[in-house]
Amino acid sequence: MCRHLAFLGPAETMGSLLVEPPHSLFRQSWTPRRQRYGTVNADGFGVGWYADGDPVPARYRRTGPIWGDQSFADLARVVRTTALLAAVRDATLAGADGEAAAAPFAAGPWLFSHNGAVLGWPRSLAPLVQSLPAVELLSLEARCDSALVWALLLHRLREGDNESQALADTVVEVAEAAPGSRLNLLLTNGDSITATAWGDTLWYLSEPGHRTVVASEPYDDDPRWQEVPDRTLLSATRDDVLLTPLKDPHAPMASAPSKEPRT
Repeated sequence: MCRHLAFLGPAETMGSLLVEPPHSLFRQSWTPRRQRYGTVNADGFGVGWYADGDPVPARYRRTGPIWGDQSFADLARVVRTTALLAAVRDATLAGADGEAAAAPFAAGPWLFSHNGAVLGWPRSLAPLVQSLPAVELLSLEARCDSALVWALLLHRLREGDNESQALADTVVEVAEAAPGSRLNLLLTNGDSITATAWGDTLWYLSEPGHRTVVASEPYDDDPRWQEVPDRTLLSATRDDVLLTPLKDPHAPMASAPSKEPRT
C-alpha cells in the first residue's frame, strides 16, 4: 500500500528525484517493482519540500493519480530543494477525506508518511486513541489509519522524544495493539530522515557527506542501493545511515537453553 521517498542533499529539482529516474516514484504509481500489497497507487499523492531559510516545509497534495496532474509536472521541473518527502497513495479503505488523507502529513518542521495498513482499524486502536488529548484528536487531518498513526507519533515528538525514539515507540505500540499491521513509517525534519521497515520494503542510497535517499524501492538500478531488513529502524543524515533492530511485541520468545544435570 503506497510508495514513498525522502531525500537530503545538494539542491536538486523535484523532477530529478521523483519523475526522471527510470523507476521513479512517478512510475511506481502504476508499475511498482517491489510492492508487496496492492498494484496501483492512484488514490492521491503529495510532496513536501524545504526552502532555504524556512524551517517549515511547503506541501502540494492532490486526490488523483500523480500522472494526471499537469501542475505537478510543472512544479517538479523547476522547484529545487535540499530536502523533500513524497508519496503516492493506495488507500487502505475508500473514504471521503480526499486530499487531507494524502501524505505527507505535516506539523512544525516535520513531514510524515505511512506505507502500510493498520489491521482492524479503527477498533484496534481505540485504546491508543484514549491516550491522546482531545485537542489533538480534533486536529486530525483525516479519518484514516495513517492520520491517527501520525497523531500518535506527533504527540511523542511534542512531548520531547527525539525522532528515532518517537518512531520506534509508535511502531511497537501500534503493532502490539493491531497485530499483523504493516508500519513502514517515514519522517523528516529537513536535516535528518527517520524510517521503519515493518511489513513492506525499504531501501536507502547513501553517498556519505553528500546525499541520502530513503525509499520504498530503488528508483534506478544503481548497485549502491541497500535494502533495510524487516523490523528495523533507520536513522539517516547526509553523512551516514544507522540501522537498529526493532523488537516485535508478538515475536515468540526464545526458549532458554536447557542445562544438563551434573553428575
